[in-house]
Amino acid sequence: MKLSRLYSNKPDLFEPMEFVHGLNVVMAEIRLPENRNKDTHNLGKTTLGRLLDFGFLAKRDAKFFLFKHLDIFKDFVFFLEIELQDASFVTVRRGVEDATKISFKKHEARHQDLSALPMAEWDHQDVPFDRARDLLDGLLDWRTIKPWSFRKGLGYLLRSQDDFRDVFHLRKFASAHADWKPFLAHVLGFDAQLIAQHYEKEDALTLKQATTQTIKNELGGSIEDISKIEGILLLKQKDAERKQKLLDAFDFRAQDKDRTKQLVDDIDERIAALNAERYSLNQNKKKIFAALEEDQILFDPDDAQRLFEEAGVLFKGQIKKDFQQLIAFNRAITDERRGYLQEERQEVESELKRVNAELNALGKKRSDTLSFLSGTDVFGKYKQVSDDMVTLRADITSLERQRGFLHRLQELRTDIRALTEERGHLQTQIEVDVEKQNSDKNSLFSAIRLFFSEIVEEVINRKALLSVSPNQAGHIEFKAEILDESGNATSADLGHTYRKLLCVAFDMAVLRAHVDDRFPRFVYHDGVFESLDDRKKENLLGVIRRYAELGLQPIITLIDSDLPVRTDDEQVFTEDEIVLILHDENERGRLFKMRAW
Repeated sequence: MKLSRLYSNKPDLFEPMEFVHGLNVVMAEIRLPENRNKDTHNLGKTTLGRLLDFGFLAKRDAKFFLFKHLDIFKDFVFFLEIELQDASFVTVRRGVEDATKISFKKHEARHQDLSALPMAEWDHQDVPFDRARDLLDGLLDWRTIKPWSFRKGLGYLLRSQDDFRDVFHLRKFASAHADWKPFLAHVLGFDAQLIAQHYEKEDALTLKQATTQTIKNELGGSIEDISKIEGILLLKQKDAERKQKLLDAFDFRAQDKDRTKQLVDDIDERIAALNAERYSLNQNKKKIFAALEEDQILFDPDDAQRLFEEAGVLFKGQIKKDFQQLIAFNRAITDERRGYLQEERQEVESELKRVNAELNALGKKRSDTLSFLSGTDVFGKYKQVSDDMVTLRADITSLERQRGFLHRLQELRTDIRALTEERGHLQTQIEVDVEKQNSDKNSLFSAIRLFFSEIVEEVINRKALLSVSPNQAGHIEFKAEILDESGNATSADLGHTYRKLLCVAFDMAVLRAHVDDRFPRFVYHDGVFESLDDRKKENLLGVIRRYAELGLQPIITLIDSDLPVRTDDEQVFTEDEIVLILHDENERGRLFKMRAW
């Protein structure tokens, strides 16, 4: 499948462009001296690639130049003539203003002008956008890239300057790796289904883990054992059934019995214990206050004075401390003891507050229970039991909700274990497949990597390595590296010039490896010779011509200043190879014959 013709309904503003089977060159000539040192010239060589993408049904984007300047281009209708695998042709008609209404016409002759063809004579008229993509996908029949549509691979066929930043990860693939890595692996001959399934399992696993965390947050961190929840729920449900029977029978004898037992066994017993504790605490408090009221030295100073004098007679020269020091020592001990007593008093008062509060609550509960037992108003008892039922039902509902969450957590944990295991199996299968394709000298990937290295070596006399390997997470990693004389990877590929060369080599190697398949045959490279020295330009041009002879359709754009220098006015390209010449002398030299927008 190759490009044949690109034209519009306004040939005076956009002249028809006819592509040839071999090498196609779009030349931009800088004729005005003041423009030679400019980085950009706005002649349209890059815009051409965007127009081809528009013809291949790129989605409407407000930043795309046709829609960004709708006031200028709204009346334009573009026609892209494509040569199909069976040597027939299909023309895609797409207007700017109604960009989502597409028409198609199949024909046998090349380079037709269908701009004036009545709409009734088109095979498919004003087809909605999504349906139009499906229809064009069927007409192109790039079955080698199935199950992906033709749009998935166009990024590698229409390389703009922005697409030379990375050999594999194109600007249009700004989304997750799962969107493009399986496709690229498929094109290179790997089992893309395994890679796609691995990403699917990983996404499902992430979703399950996120759901698990959400449920944990719903539980508020109070995650109980499911067995404990079930047990408490069972008891609550039985209690509710029993109370409901009382309400239904309007008989409160059993309820009175339960209240009596609760009063005797629980409330009174607890009140007695608390009273005993309160008595003990009050006694301690009394002793502490008594001790704190003592603010004198705890011995008789006169006795101590006589004792020191007698000791001085009996142990002359051996008594080192005088009486005042002993007084000070004893006072220090007294102050320290008062500190401890103050702390103990605070603890006792705090405990008394707790005990008194609990006794007050139990007293009210005891009073309410006695009131229930002594009451003769059956409707009051009915109301009280009903209130108990409301509380019970609320508890049961809460427990059932927790049980539901816990059951869901158990299911999610089971699913997570299964998904983790399945992901592990897929990772193993991916590793086996990658090793197989790498080691098989007759594999598609081996052919592509040989073509890739041959192209780079022919241009810069250095071998290049194309490698594919899984990382620790099981994700496929693609690398394109330039090797030194010893066969080791260098940082040469990090420069823009060599990175662009690697992109060109990769695209062409893939096309050559699929030359006998239902696969596109054209490739568009913008500014292909920029920054290369003359010898490398000549080498690259030789490679491009050789690949054109193999049946491919390279389309390259360049500025005349990037042409390799030839002697004796020898032309670099033949007249047949140059399909479009742009220049900066006037508006007629631009792709669109109008003032720059």
